[in-house]
Amino acid sequence: MGGAQWKRRSYALDMPQRPRSRTSVPPPARPLVVAAAALCLVVLIAAACGSSSASTTTSMTAAPDAAVRAAVAEGAAAARTDAAGVEWLCRPGHLPDPCVTDLTATVLPVSGPTTQQHASIATDPPIDCFYVYPTVSMQAGVIADLHVDPAETSVARSQASRFSQTCRVWAPMYRQITVKGLTAGARALAAEVTAYAGVQAAWQDYLAHDNDGRGVILIGHSQGAGMLIGLIRRQIDDVPAERKLLVSAMILGGNVTVLVGRTVGGSFQHVPACTSDTQTDCVVAYSSFDQPPPADSLFGRPGQGVSNLSDGTATAGLQVLCTNPADLSGNAATPLTPYFPSKALLSGLGGLGGLTPPAVGTPWVTEPQLYSGQCLSQGGATWLQVSAPITPGDTRQVVGQTLGPTWGLHLVDVNIALGNLVDLARSESAAYAAQT
Repeated sequence: MGGAQWKRRSYALDMPQRPRSRTSVPPPARPLVVAAAALCLVVLIAAACGSSSASTTTSMTAAPDAAVRAAVAEGAAAARTDAAGVEWLCRPGHLPDPCVTDLTATVLPVSGPTTQQHASIATDPPIDCFYVYPTVSMQAGVIADLHVDPAETSVARSQASRFSQTCRVWAPMYRQITVKGLTAGARALAAEVTAYAGVQAAWQDYLAHDNDGRGVILIGHSQGAGMLIGLIRRQIDDVPAERKLLVSAMILGGNVTVLVGRTVGGSFQHVPACTSDTQTDCVVAYSSFDQPPPADSLFGRPGQGVSNLSDGTATAGLQVLCTNPADLSGNAATPLTPYFPSKALLSGLGGLGGLTPPAVGTPWVTEPQLYSGQCLSQGGATWLQVSAPITPGDTRQVVGQTLGPTWGLHLVDVNIALGNLVDLARSESAAYAAQT
């Protein structure tokens, strides 16, 4: 059922092919150390100078200033950077915010006229979402700086903004491994450590200053999913106080693993797979394919491909987790509700090069009763099988493999079931509120 076999046009999120014109040289890891050292130094000064109110005031203001300066030196915009030195791509109340956009969608039915669907941004949602974006940076180096480029803005709009119906969306900038770094095989431990350090620092900053005891849904795709696997393993899985805040984790295209036939083990010891839309403190995870993943697939097989971004090299007794976002408790093929950005949303942004969506007058397009999803296991692989049987008279576009069979439908992991994921976030949020 690969995209090449369908007798209809196809569109998908393709990897950008050309580097940005602005030269970006990957800074060394030292600025992070400098920032940490500056913060520690200020704390020591504050403790030593407690007898002088003027000195205390000076030292307390010096810490944020130093942290902001360190972030700006790495490409961050001071206006987006908080006192802890974390730059926020999306942060409630701060504009511009790509995670808060017009949600109007054009509905393309099997037949008949199109209609428009309206959705509202929640004014006072009970929970937060913490989103970590995938590999999108086209900067010239192996490690991206913190400059907000069109790529980060575009992917936040296309993957995270629809969750604003159910949560306040927080999304930190982080010094990710760039497209060039991954495609050139330049991945190195130092680069992974740098990327993860930024995400962990943002999470700790958010918990300390902005969470206020609210439940949180973690959302990540691809490299962002790898960052969240590491975050849960190091900061949440063994910490009951933080697990108590976890509404769920939506970790897509990241190769979360579990013990074979089990819902836990592998990546996490205490955070299981979600098996109900009212379950909390659990994980939703899958990688989407339109045909069985090959033996050298980057996704769906433990210890391969994207697994390396989260130190997930173990394979014995493990399988990659698949939870169908349209039916967490069942095994049958279930309708998926996709939402793809249209040309109206992506015009002039360019960060998702290769996307050729239909030209409609709304930011979004959705195609009901076109796709179905089913978790399958075969030959050591586990994946979300996405099917779109040809229906006579149905001329709608269908996503296909853009980067080949080892990638499957990875580039549309989020959008192919975005409506289901938002609905799931809504039901989990209600369940979490009922528990607390």
